[in-house]
Amino acid sequence: MTSRSANIYSMVACFLCGRAIYFPKKITWEYYLIASHGYIVFKLFSCITMGEWQLGIINMNCELVDPEGLLNQLRTLKSINVDGVMVDCWWGIVEADDPQVYNWSGYKRLFQIVRELKLKLQVVMSFHECGGNVGDDVHNPLPRWVTEIGQSNPDIYFTDREGRRNPECLSWGIDKERVLKGRTAVEVYFDYMRSFRVEFDEFFEDEIISEIEVGLGPCGELRYPSYPEKHSWRYPGIGEFQSYDKYLMKSLTKAAEARGHSLWARGPDNAGSYNSTPHETGFFCDGGEYDSYYGRFFLNWYSRVLIDHGERVLGLANLAFEGTSIAAKVSGIHWWYKTASHAAELTAGFYNPSNRDGYAPIAAMLKKHGAALNFTCVELRTLDQHEDFPEALADPEGLVWQVLNAAWDVCIPVASENALSCHDREGYNKILENAKPLTDPDGRHLSAFTYLRLSPVLMERDNFMEFERFVKRMHGEPVSDL
Repeated sequence: MTSRSANIYSMVACFLCGRAIYFPKKITWEYYLIASHGYIVFKLFSCITMGEWQLGIINMNCELVDPEGLLNQLRTLKSINVDGVMVDCWWGIVEADDPQVYNWSGYKRLFQIVRELKLKLQVVMSFHECGGNVGDDVHNPLPRWVTEIGQSNPDIYFTDREGRRNPECLSWGIDKERVLKGRTAVEVYFDYMRSFRVEFDEFFEDEIISEIEVGLGPCGELRYPSYPEKHSWRYPGIGEFQSYDKYLMKSLTKAAEARGHSLWARGPDNAGSYNSTPHETGFFCDGGEYDSYYGRFFLNWYSRVLIDHGERVLGLANLAFEGTSIAAKVSGIHWWYKTASHAAELTAGFYNPSNRDGYAPIAAMLKKHGAALNFTCVELRTLDQHEDFPEALADPEGLVWQVLNAAWDVCIPVASENALSCHDREGYNKILENAKPLTDPDGRHLSAFTYLRLSPVLMERDNFMEFERFVKRMHGEPVSDL
């Protein structure tokens, strides 16, 4: 810090699915030390669940269903100085029926309402299915023309050892395979992003759209779909490797032959199942095969495929959105963090056992493409996890600290979001603590925060007052401890 002032951030929040962001303000350094800061954005989902009542905000015909209700909710957020909204632009809605035929009409009307209220927009290019995971109250599948291809060629989807397909997103094995009506997967993503940039040019020129978050996998996160509820995964299961479609197996075979060990062209046969614990498996137990010559080869290849996918898509995103900030989201897989193998992270593609830093290569890749890192689970407390699930050996605080420092070490912006619903002061204080660690000698802090989510519970009087207090603290305003 070169002067006695510091950047803090205003907070943005999404009320339909519910998330938050930041933009800088200036305050004195003395005030910065005692105040929290942030730019809050609520994330707009395609639907909002209000108790037993569901409202489709943008339906499968890409129509804005209830603009008046939307306007009222946005005004509620505006009244407590929330600064913007985050919106998922679903691939399955916009390019639903035919390749390269895009319908942005509902999003255009939505963005106009946001602009009229002088709010900011953070937009997510959502190339995944919505539905089937924690917090999903609506089902938005992949485009119909893609699922039709999947019926005859199911290897376009991630596949587990038992041959179960996951249609939540496309396998990274087809990033460079022309299996989507003459286009590769990354060409499809690029064409979609380029269409969005052209269609919403005025919102970019007027700086209403402040950032594009690029979906890179399930739930929009850069990870393998290793713990899908649709395949009966339950917390804190270790999950399963997702490398068994024919395209990824071809990649693995090529890597094994290049290494001179063609017998390594296989996935681990002793890695358990979705709900196994590490010590039950020969691969993940202490001293297990994960740290053998073969295990290190396989895990290095598996994680390299993840990083290469990020490289390709973010490189094209920079071409499509030249001059606009981009970001990528990484999930916070904190269970089994206190074991040697970090099994749940390994199956998700994060090669982060206790003797290796698996997040530094991801941070370096994001740095190369000028992308911010959006990370989850900043509200979770390790002590709570030990009380609720002692068998999980989780450490969300340790994981958050590792990931944030990996990003800060290469000087990229770090944003975050809560992984679970948060309405209590302890949870908010943990978010604030991570947003600006007071013990950090370099004054490093989050560049954005996404709040999940606006719900009937949040709108209850006491909960909403607590949330409003949180917003004020993220803005750096003094508040009472009462």
